Amino acid sequence: MDLSSLSSSEQLAMQQIIEQKQMKDFMRLYTGLVERCFSACCNDFTSKALTNKEFLKHSERVGARFSEENARLMSQQK
Repeated sequence: MDLSSLSSSEQLAMQQIIEQKQMKDFMRLYTGLVERCFSACCNDFTSKALTNKEFLKHSERVGARFSEENARLMSQQK
């Protein structure tokens, strides 16, 4: 997007809007991934505490799914 025709204050405002949209998109993506992973991994509510193994499994799964989704979105933009 070429913002060179806008004044510096307009460019700054547009940049802020773009950054807010990117953050909103990221949070929507991350929330969706966490929900999918939680649904796939959590099936026993007999304890409030996560074991270290459960936490690591969750973190690995969220990271992997986020990478997959990011790659998919990047390929769509090309």
